[in-house]
Amino acid sequence: MSKYVTRQRKTLLAWLRARPDRLFTAQEIAEALQGESVSLSAVYRNLADLEQEGQVRRSAKGGEREIRYQFMAAESCRGCLHLCCTRCGGTFHMGEAAAAALAEAVEKSERFELDCAETVLYGLCGACRGAGKELHV
Repeated sequence: MSKYVTRQRKTLLAWLRARPDRLFTAQEIAEALQGESVSLSAVYRNLADLEQEGQVRRSAKGGEREIRYQFMAAESCRGCLHLCCTRCGGTFHMGEAAAAALAEAVEKSERFELDCAETVLYGLCGACRGAGKELHV
């Protein structure tokens, strides 16, 4: 953990804590915090520290170069497999039973142990598909 907590770090953490259900690029975060005088370099520096501490997870969608970050220190996110909508950017917890079944199926068919806490599946949520029913958990 960092030796001291700067104002910029406190501001970034508060902003991330309020949005645990979304993934953001460092640029998006810096733009959102521009009025709080948090620089892009401070965002990158703090995200790197927060990732090492396990408070933030970084992920990249296939075919994209941009890295996205999600606040993971929220108790509700620990150990959850996440679903991320490629249209609206919403991030949702997969139901525990469904995540366990998926992990078991991957284990059996591929002889591969899935780390649900580090896995993000990308697709379209129910709202964006126009299904009329929410899949948000």
